[in-house]
Amino acid sequence: MKKILLFLLLLCPIVCMAQEQTKTDSTMIVRISEIEVYSEYLQEYLEFAHNVGAISVKEEPGVICIYPMQQLRDDCQIRILEIYASQDAYQHHIKTDHFQTYKQGTLHMVKSLDLVDMRQMAPECLSLIFNKSKE
Repeated sequence: MKKILLFLLLLCPIVCMAQEQTKTDSTMIVRISEIEVYSEYLQEYLEFAHNVGAISVKEEPGVICIYPMQQLRDDCQIRILEIYASQDAYQHHIKTDHFQTYKQGTLHMVKSLDLVDMRQMAPECLSLIFNKSKE
């Protein structure tokens, strides 16, 4: 009985730390924007997407990643990996001049848009992934 009690007492701080880590991770926003662009606007859209991503990551501390990608099998299919430190960081981002320039400037270029919120499966690997990209 003493061993069980001791085990439970030792386990409690570990569980509390894990719960706190989960709370922290759950505040992070991870999203994939699935965008289809009209072909006649493709090059212009790609410039807008590149610019907003680069400026946002450089100038906004809460923007961890805005990484636009283009499907190889269909150039007009764009995916943007977006990672924000918090809901507040996301709300700040969508109010910035550079985001509003992107959003308003590309409205007529976008055939469809779906914002897909994601759940992290290995949040502890996030910093490893970004550090590894520097190698």
